[in-house]
Amino acid sequence: MKMIFKDPAVGGELLLVINEPQFDRYFFSRDSKTKYLTIAWNRGPAQQVVIDEISYTFPANAILPLVINQSFRFERPEDITGWQFNRDFYCIIDHDKEVSCIGFIFGASEPMFIHIDDAEQHKIQALLEVFKDELADEDEIQATMLRTLLVRLIIKITRLAKKQYIDPEKINKNKLDIIRHFTLMVEEHYKQQHQVQFYANALNKSPKTLSNLFALYNQRSPLQIIQERIIQEAKRLFYYTERSAKEIALELGFEDAGHFSRFFKNQTELSPSDFKRSLQNRA
Repeated sequence: MKMIFKDPAVGGELLLVINEPQFDRYFFSRDSKTKYLTIAWNRGPAQQVVIDEISYTFPANAILPLVINQSFRFERPEDITGWQFNRDFYCIIDHDKEVSCIGFIFGASEPMFIHIDDAEQHKIQALLEVFKDELADEDEIQATMLRTLLVRLIIKITRLAKKQYIDPEKINKNKLDIIRHFTLMVEEHYKQQHQVQFYANALNKSPKTLSNLFALYNQRSPLQIIQERIIQEAKRLFYYTERSAKEIALELGFEDAGHFSRFFKNQTELSPSDFKRSLQNRA
């Protein structure tokens, strides 16, 4: 079942996908024009999800937030309940104070699988039923009601994620906000800005302060996060487009293709040409 709400006045779209035999997204090709954020709920046993051609285990009764430029497919899409929405329907950046999710559950450098226990499953199931009712009830306040429900869903998921991924004794709200803003800035500027100093200056922090903060949050440094985001995008472009290594280098802010090649090999242990060859062999 797929239920769709469209607000022609502002171009807002909200989709609810339940038990569909085909539910996937290919950002660089088929779905390049539909800029949807996705919340996927695996209601069946654990299964594999492939995100940007990397396979992960999607645990049973877990929720996975996915951002616009991620391509994904599920081993058993019929077990997935999915919410998708575009910025015109609800902009999580403009409403960051309301939901505090950007750069955390949306935009995390690694997929975030959020486990939900039986009690929370019942709550989200009840919320799902209200979504279905509102999507079927067309009136002048339908858009407002659906946005309210979506905000409620995002806040609930964000709370659950904080309980599972954040140690409150180490990371308080202010520290988490710095981490989130850094992550958001990397997403906005990684193609042009490859050094930690740029982001530290924008956040009025020293590079060392950022490094110490991220050491509390995870094992990767701010520089590693920047470099991994560049490599992630390079791999996406190799996977899903026919662009040459030189074209990708320029898009990712490397004026010298040789510099990009050395950087890519240092991060992946393969040169761009060897990486492309491995894709051809796999196909």
